[in-house]
Amino acid sequence: GQPGKLMYVMHNSEYPLSCFALFENGPCLVADANFDTLMVKLKGFFQNAKANKIESRGTRYQYCDFLVKLGTVTMGPSARGISVEVEYCPCVMASDCWNLLLEFMQSFMGSQAPALPPVLGSKHDGAYGPGDTMLQYMELFNKIRKQQPVPVAGIR
Repeated sequence: GQPGKLMYVMHNSEYPLSCFALFENGPCLVADANFDTLMVKLKGFFQNAKANKIESRGTRYQYCDFLVKLGTVTMGPSARGISVEVEYCPCVMASDCWNLLLEFMQSFMGSQAPALPPVLGSKHDGAYGPGDTMLQYMELFNKIRKQQPVPVAGIR
């Protein structure tokens, strides 16, 4: 009788032994990698949306204290966008290093550098963790899902 809520199950190659379950407008659950098998056993209670699989694959670069990950976001067989993840490794307090991150991103992204992500705006003095990264990926993937595919070439 109740409308269903969405739960996104996500994986991150930086945390191969973890599985992240993000609930619509809710918390991020961090579980071990066997969470996927639990979800298969509960398939009577959850509806799987395999057609909505979206992923970002790419290359990881390290420049001094910065970690930069560039990825191609694919949905099904087609590329839908590019992801850029930047981390300043010595800092775990998100609000303490945002200006430094922004300056670094502007050095290679120019005016395309992002504004303060909503996840960081709500953290204030809390330590940044892997769940926060997954929330940002979920926001990016949801934006990409809503985009209409752009044709590469038109035939008339």
